[in-house]
Amino acid sequence: MSISIHDVSVPIFVNALGNMSAWLDKAASEKPEAELLIRRLAPDMKPLPAQYQMASDSAKNAVARLAGIEAPSMPDVEATFAELKERCARTMAFVEGVDPAALASGAQREVELTFPNGMGYRFTGQAYLTGFALPNFFFHVTTAYGILRSAGVSLAKPDFLRHLGPPNILGAK
Repeated sequence: MSISIHDVSVPIFVNALGNMSAWLDKAASEKPEAELLIRRLAPDMKPLPAQYQMASDSAKNAVARLAGIEAPSMPDVEATFAELKERCARTMAFVEGVDPAALASGAQREVELTFPNGMGYRFTGQAYLTGFALPNFFFHVTTAYGILRSAGVSLAKPDFLRHLGPPNILGAK
């Protein structure tokens, strides 16, 4: 059985971005927004809004590269929870709107990443998705989660896996 590039990208990005959006609702009900927006895990790491922006960029750029299309421009200007939630929604709408057939052709497409210092990587689409895009995306998702947790927001594993909904096995009879 084979699994499609679409199946291992779009639903994963959408689920995690939806979870991230819900974390902001919980955070807003428990802590002052202004306090959380400046939080970071370590002095040399970016603050909470940047983690949301980079997760968004990772998802939309991965899907665009794999489909051979241009990703929408989303300048990093979000300064409120509402704006971060809107960015999550726009990113989810974009990745869900990409034709799965366009993504299918991306498995063997060459993807080249060049960093500002001129260095970079060249991948096949499949290697890019599994070796770079998904790990990079989840680095920023997990960092956002860690920032909120370290600030005292009552997130737990069910919040990270919120997309699963309540358990569908109800225990011993």
